[in-house]
Amino acid sequence: MSNIRNKVVLITGASSGIGEAAARLIAAKGAHVVLGARRTERLDKLVSEIQAEGGSASACALDVTELQSMHAFVAFAKTQHGKVDVIINNAGVMPLSPLASLKVDEWNQMLDVNVRGVLHGIAAVLPNMQAQGFGQVINISSIGGLAVSPTAAVYCATKFAVRAISDGLRQETDKIRVTVVCPGVVESELADTISDEVAREEMKAFRRVALNADAIARALAYAIEQPDDVDVSEIVVRPTASPH
Repeated sequence: MSNIRNKVVLITGASSGIGEAAARLIAAKGAHVVLGARRTERLDKLVSEIQAEGGSASACALDVTELQSMHAFVAFAKTQHGKVDVIINNAGVMPLSPLASLKVDEWNQMLDVNVRGVLHGIAAVLPNMQAQGFGQVINISSIGGLAVSPTAAVYCATKFAVRAISDGLRQETDKIRVTVVCPGVVESELADTISDEVAREEMKAFRRVALNADAIARALAYAIEQPDDVDVSEIVVRPTASPH
């Protein structure tokens, strides 16, 4: 029997891209998915489509930058299902630009969503997971968390932080599985947030070999499906044609 069936899996940033693909696949494998994002109309549509395919899904408005919003999201899941088995901290933004462009507001947005959002997700589930003696935290980093590239200094810094936070949490617990997934370039709406013209053009060229989000969804499902005594600590998924 699959180790994913009947698990309660929370997914942040679930309204598009990797989050949406993960929701569809993990629900199809028999889990109860609880979806969070700011764009609730997209969540409602996704929930309806998953349910129409026979899956179990529910949704709750979520702003990962607000700790109380994250606590409400987790409380909603517990009210629906009585427990939380897995949280996938997937929400992220990527408004790339050279540091000399001084887009400080965008730097702060990346720190708020990509780093604080992950910390808020951990804070909201950790006490219950420790009390119940099991659980899994999956954080989405990036190949930008493995190496730095021009226009991506701050973005890469946030993704390095996600890997550091994940490994720290893994070392601090012997009950909770901790996984970090580092996608290469993936088809998503992330590039739409790039306001800097130079960075936007460079990203268009970079994304010509982009993976479909389903590739990352499969990696997430793989990590969840392992036996409880197996912790898949880190997965890097890149396009075969990508040098990065």
